[in-house]
Amino acid sequence: MAPPSPTQLQWRRRIEAALRVVAPALDLLLATGDRVSRVVDRGDREPDGLPPAPVPPRRRVGPGSPAGDR
Repeated sequence: MAPPSPTQLQWRRRIEAALRVVAPALDLLLATGDRVSRVVDRGDREPDGLPPAPVPPRRRVGPGSPAGDR
């Protein structure tokens, strides 16, 4: 891979500097969103799913003989 050109390095420095400036605001936004989602989620408690289905009883296959069970 070729080394980055001077223009690419300049853009990289600009982007990294911008990210350093806005990082605290982004952290605050994430923390606020986390708190809000926890508060909203507390009121919406629904069951996680259906209970497991009951196992049907085994049927005899043969003419009344216990040996016919499978």
